[in-house]
This record gives sequence, C-alpha cells and structure tokens, in this order.
Amino acid sequence: MLKINFITLCQNFSKDKALISSLWQEIQLAYSETTRHYHTLKHLEEIYKELQPFRLTPLLKFAIFYHDIVYDVKRDDNEEQSALLAKKRLEELSAPSMFIEKISQLIIETKIHKASSKLNALFLDADLSILGSSQKRYEEYTQNVRKEYAFYDDTTYFFGRKKVLERFLDKERIYESRYFYDKYERQARVNMLIEYNSLI
Repeated sequence: MLKINFITLCQNFSKDKALISSLWQEIQLAYSETTRHYHTLKHLEEIYKELQPFRLTPLLKFAIFYHDIVYDVKRDDNEEQSALLAKKRLEELSAPSMFIEKISQLIIETKIHKASSKLNALFLDADLSILGSSQKRYEEYTQNVRKEYAFYDDTTYFFGRKKVLERFLDKERIYESRYFYDKYERQARVNMLIEYNSLI
C-alpha cells in the first residue's frame, strides 16, 4: 500500500519513473534499518490509517513518508535533518517551493508537537495516536522504543523516559485537535501513567 501511494503521490509532480523509484527505495531502506523497532514502515501505515477520516492532502502524505526518515536516537536533530532531506527530495520532484516549505515546517513541528495550524495539528496528533492505543498495543510500543535505546542501561533509560512522559502528562492537552482529543486523550493518560509508575 505505501509504495503504491508514494508512487502515485510523486506522479503529481514528476513523470521520472527512475527518480520516483529511487526515492521510494530510499524511504524503504531508511524505515527498515535494523536499529528501528517502532519508527518503521508500520508506523507510517498507522498514521495513514488514523488520517483516513480526513482529506489526505499531498502535504500530509509527503509528511508521513519523510517525518522520520532520519532517525538516530543518539542525535537531537532528527526532525531538522528529516525536513532537510524532504526538502531536497521534493525539489528533485520539482514540487512548488511554498509547498516544500510547509512540509518542512510540519516535519520540524513533530519535535515539540506544537502545531502552527489545524491541518498540522491533525498530523501531529496522528503521529501520537499510539499513546492512546489499547494497553497491550501500548506495551508493545514501549518495548520497541526501549529496543531503539538498547545502548542505555535501565537507570539511564528510565530517567530519560520519565522526563518524556512528564512533559506529556503535564500538558493541558496531549492532542490538539478535537477529533484525536476525544478519541485518545483519556486512554493516553492512563497508558502513560501506568508506564511512568513502572519505571522504578
């Protein structure tokens, strides 16, 4: 599904089949790196699914594919680097400059999850939908995130993870859009509080 969607999306801007094929291969390889356990192609599929009730604009679709294309847990500029790579690839597709800037901005906003528009809020919320999933699915998510940070000992990881959870739990709202707030806010807080209390 993802491959077909990506190819169809790119064909709105370019008819260069070789270029589009190479861009897809880059995405597939990036999200299939052995160091990834949660930030994989499955994560992209889940965002697609979450956004199905809405009109999936080309902007949102490109953001799905590129928002985590650069992912190294030892770096603190993954979002910026992902945005830069997305900008470069979209320029190769001859996408309009304003369109490219909006996608770049949306990707960067995934760093602090503070949206500058209602459209961006939907994307950011979909990216966080896993937080409000069933307890079983949430546990799978936390286990996969732990694997991505496997080079940390438990004490270091638990300390850092609790800081992340605290930032979310201290927010007035985890989800900015009304749709995702109603759908996931309550369960997300339950899931994160359970995880927080387990990190001892």
